[in-house]
Amino acid sequence: MLLLALFLLKVLCLVECYPNGAPTGACEAMIPRHGVQPQPSPAPYSILTNSKTFQPGVPVTVTIVGPDYRGVLLEARTQGSANALGSWRLPPPDTKFLKCAGNPQGAVTHSNTNLKGNTTVFSWIPPNTMGPVYFMATVAKQFSVFWVDVRSNTLTSEKKNNLGLATDAGSQMTEEKTLLLATCFLVLHILR
Repeated sequence: MLLLALFLLKVLCLVECYPNGAPTGACEAMIPRHGVQPQPSPAPYSILTNSKTFQPGVPVTVTIVGPDYRGVLLEARTQGSANALGSWRLPPPDTKFLKCAGNPQGAVTHSNTNLKGNTTVFSWIPPNTMGPVYFMATVAKQFSVFWVDVRSNTLTSEKKNNLGLATDAGSQMTEEKTLLLATCFLVLHILR
C-alpha cells in the first residue's frame, strides 16, 4: 500500500511539478500547475528595466527585484495580447529559453530550483514594433508560494528617424542663415 501511494505521488509530481522550468503550455496564462492558488497578496517582486524606451534590436536589461526566488516565467508583451514578444539573449545561470508564440527564445523560465535573486539579469531584444511593451512574470518563491501577473512599467518605442535628424539640421541651418542676414542688414543700415 505504501509503495502504491509513493508511485501515485511520483506520477502526480511528474504531471504537476516543473522543477526544470515552465512548459510551453504556460506561455499565455502564465499560471503554474502547482495544485495551489497564487498568492492573493501584492507580490514582493517588481520588474525593473534599464530604460523607459526601446529600439528594435537594441537590448533591454530586465531584473526581477525582491526576495530570492526559485521559479520564474518572464515574457515581454504588448497591450491586449497574450503572446510573448521579441527574443531573449543568453539566459542567465539557472534559467533557460522557453518556446512561446512559435519563438524558440520567446520567454525565459527556470532550469532548476536553485535560488535566483537580484543579481539574475535578463537581456531582451525588441522586435521591429511601434506599440508600447511591458514585461510580465510569474515568480515562485517556493513550490506552493508564487505570484502571477508581476508587471513592469510600460516601455515606449523610440524609433530612429534619420529624416527627423535631417529636418532638425535643416531648421538649424535656416535659423543660422536668418541670423546672418539680420546681422548683415543691421551692419549695412549702420554704415549708411
